[in-house]
Amino acid sequence: MPTPAPADTVGATSLPPVQGHRGLTRGLLLVLALLFAIAPFATDLYLAAFPRMTADLGTDETGVQLTLTAFLVGAAAGQLVFGPLSDRFGRVRPLIAGAVLCVLASALAAFAPTVGVLVAARVAQGLGGAAGMVIGRAVVADLATGAAAARALSLLMIVGGLAPVVAPLAGSLLVEPIGWRGILGVVLALAVVMLVAVLAVVRESHPPARRAAARELRARSGSTARDLRSRTYVGNTLAFAFGFAVMMAYISASPFLYQELMGLGEVQYGLLFGVNALLLAVVSGVSARLAGRFPLHRLLFAGLGTTLVASVALLALVLADVPVGWFAVPIAVAVAALGLVMGNGTALALSAVPRAAGSASALLGALQFALAALVSPLVSLGGGTSPLNLAVVMVASAVVALGGAAFGNSVRRTGTGVPAQRRHG
Repeated sequence: MPTPAPADTVGATSLPPVQGHRGLTRGLLLVLALLFAIAPFATDLYLAAFPRMTADLGTDETGVQLTLTAFLVGAAAGQLVFGPLSDRFGRVRPLIAGAVLCVLASALAAFAPTVGVLVAARVAQGLGGAAGMVIGRAVVADLATGAAAARALSLLMIVGGLAPVVAPLAGSLLVEPIGWRGILGVVLALAVVMLVAVLAVVRESHPPARRAAARELRARSGSTARDLRSRTYVGNTLAFAFGFAVMMAYISASPFLYQELMGLGEVQYGLLFGVNALLLAVVSGVSARLAGRFPLHRLLFAGLGTTLVASVALLALVLADVPVGWFAVPIAVAVAALGLVMGNGTALALSAVPRAAGSASALLGALQFALAALVSPLVSLGGGTSPLNLAVVMVASAVVALGGAAFGNSVRRTGTGVPAQRRHG
């Protein structure tokens, strides 16, 4: 793909382009996609093993789901740690530190003797893995804005979206021969590959001169906290995070919904989960092609509106007490439509805060994973996974996401499809 020209101009604040950087090359995009893929591999690869883990670890369904929640809590906290660090010290050093932590924690998780140790290891794994996600978004924001950034982020979702396609199917095939510990060993191997790729490919996109320019802008224009309170940033961050909450509710409920309630086998579950993820990747590809042709906020509204309608349809089917197999259709539509949400919502949010892309990415990602950690136990509230719980959580999350999008995109717009930032939010 052509390398988008660096641009950091939004409203009255701007930073100089990154001198001597090759931009968003294919190689860099592939590595950034790998950083984005660590989370879905860490969360999706072992989903098919949940029923077995309850017996092996001497715990219950809620205890096993806690290992998923633990990763999400760590990922949320890691966003807040590594994002500001990358604004202060550059992108590469914090990224390497996070990758090393992810490798060590992944090793501990694979050999954890008890569910308590596994939960602790998963927190640390999420903490380290968060560095790649938050700094990856910041790197894109360093090198592109507006439609160019939306295209790059949507393309990352396509490449990184292969992980949700491959992970559950691969996990379902690997449960029998290597067990859940072997599956966590695969996550360890991916973490090692991530570390090597970062060392080999990623170069500094926020060098000292640019960091000095950002400090000068802050001294002249005031604290970046004001930017982070702008309705453009806040609204689109809410749209992105609650959109992700819809997907996370589905992910956390899917093993028990598909295997126990629908009666699917492990491989059948992996195939159905993979089909839904593939649909998400396809819509992300469509979004990347449409960015620049249509205003980003319109694509965002189209995705969230479709997700809300599909979630309401799911709730209606649950209340009508139809056969559980019918639930798969609205779930697939709701998840696929999020391909219009993730890249565009992120681009709209980060383009509003060029002076502190790392911190802005951190808050966006922290809210994303904090909500994911919250909705995961909500779908099993009351002692077991319930289709009604899932439908209610999906509808509520989609409503808040759509409200956030309306709040963040009700300001005067520029000709690029990026809302013009209000000076005082």
